Amino acid sequence: MKPWHTPDLSSNDITSESIYLRRRELIAAAGLTGIGLAAMPSAANAAALKATRNTSNAGFIATDKETPFESASTYNNFYEFGTDKADPAKVAQKLVIAPWQLRVEGECLKPKTFDLDELMKLAPLEERVYRLRCVEGWSMVIPWIGYSLSSLINAVQPKGNAKYVEFLSLADPKQMPGVASRFVGGGLDWPYAEGLRLDEAMHPLTLLTLGMYGQTLPRQNGAPVRLTVPWKYGFKSAKSIVTIRLTEKQPATAWNKALANEYGFYSNVNPNVDHPRWSQATERRLPEGNVFAAKRKTLMFNGYEQVASLYTGMDLKKNF
Repeated sequence: MKPWHTPDLSSNDITSESIYLRRRELIAAAGLTGIGLAAMPSAANAAALKATRNTSNAGFIATDKETPFESASTYNNFYEFGTDKADPAKVAQKLVIAPWQLRVEGECLKPKTFDLDELMKLAPLEERVYRLRCVEGWSMVIPWIGYSLSSLINAVQPKGNAKYVEFLSLADPKQMPGVASRFVGGGLDWPYAEGLRLDEAMHPLTLLTLGMYGQTLPRQNGAPVRLTVPWKYGFKSAKSIVTIRLTEKQPATAWNKALANEYGFYSNVNPNVDHPRWSQATERRLPEGNVFAAKRKTLMFNGYEQVASLYTGMDLKKNF
């Protein structure tokens, strides 16, 4: 059986709306009001996000059991708000995400600045249950909401010389302590920058993400708009994006600039290419156990084998 196909999750594997709403109440009672809450969308947009919840979408549904919302929204990498996994949920809640604009520019015939309503209405929203695999060895299964990034790219009409797509995140030192410090982890340059080859960006699996779990994106998960590239390590999926730029040359990316020997441009999930400081052969699915719990084998391309043709003839150990 392929690791992904038309959904066969049972009703017991899906969080009911009543339980999900109760969880939000419990979070608020614990003094964490705002975790998982983004700016209120318009009534129509809110309804569209909610309507995707638990709908069937053949070809974009992992059969793995979903990660509980609490884990997905409180264990995050978002260095603009701190290096500890709990920092983003605590620190990001004052991030101003409305109004928001996303500029698409570069090697295209119709560059445009989109507001959030325009992004929400550009293509039909879909719920896609995707795995997220992080380079540190942990993974989650999250019901993301959005549509294929290709819809946005096609709207600006790429030129013939466009070969790459660059993504730039918000970098506001007034709102983001990590940006204000000018030094985080390996010494990242701001704004956070990521990139894909154009054919990777146009692949149907690459998701322009506007929500998760039937609601708008939580701030700590990259509100209000982020990228989700399920066959690559999580740091490739840029959060809180303000600029998308089509380019002829391969763009420099944040972690590759900081630690080139550890983080390559492609960063495909590959159990045969270890991080210099740890193995990538296994992973721990959150919230299963602790660091000593049994692990599962890492799947090539994170299980999304349909992208393999993008790399025909490439040495994926050299092009890591």
